Amino acid sequence: METSQLFNVLAIFLLSDPFAVVNANSEGDALFAFRRAVKDPNNVLESWDPTLVDPCTWFHITCDDDKRVTRLDLGHAKLSGHLVPELGRLQRLQFLELYKNDLMGPIPKELGELKNLLSLGLYQNNLTGSIPATLSNLSNIKFLRLNSNKLTGRIPRELTKLGNLKILDLSNNDLCGTFPTYGSFSKFSQESFKNNPRLKGPELMGFVRYDTGESCK
Repeated sequence: METSQLFNVLAIFLLSDPFAVVNANSEGDALFAFRRAVKDPNNVLESWDPTLVDPCTWFHITCDDDKRVTRLDLGHAKLSGHLVPELGRLQRLQFLELYKNDLMGPIPKELGELKNLLSLGLYQNNLTGSIPATLSNLSNIKFLRLNSNKLTGRIPRELTKLGNLKILDLSNNDLCGTFPTYGSFSKFSQESFKNNPRLKGPELMGFVRYDTGESCK
């Protein structure tokens, strides 16, 4: 194909969907920011090549027909390092599965921008800090599993408005205060909160009990 013909084909593609390449590059940049933030001893991220037009050919990534990222599946990949706020740019992401790794540091509040998220699986890592209240913006989420980390602080009461939540597991952390038993949390037993030594018991709607003093600092 001559150079002029190739240029015309590319021009038609860009005019037909002017945001396709921009979105793909933005999501690729976000994912590559995560790659830079982690150590990957088994080279499971070797295919993540930032020079490609979009990340849909990378292993452990699933995209929709518009070449937008919908799944990130990296459970049990022996990754260590940190989550990055750039992950909040993956606006069509439905599944963020990073369980059973050695991820450290806080959960970025920007994950609350993933409005299409159905499942957040961060369990069995070494995450620290508090649970971001911004996760209450994940109105479509069905599976929220943050168990077996080193999370501290109170359970955000805002999370009780997540009406689609089917599975909740906050067990085996160091959360404190009391745990809600109203709103969407009313369907979950104490198993969802077990092995948090500083949690003092249920908090009922209309009888809000906050612990004071050193127990929740």
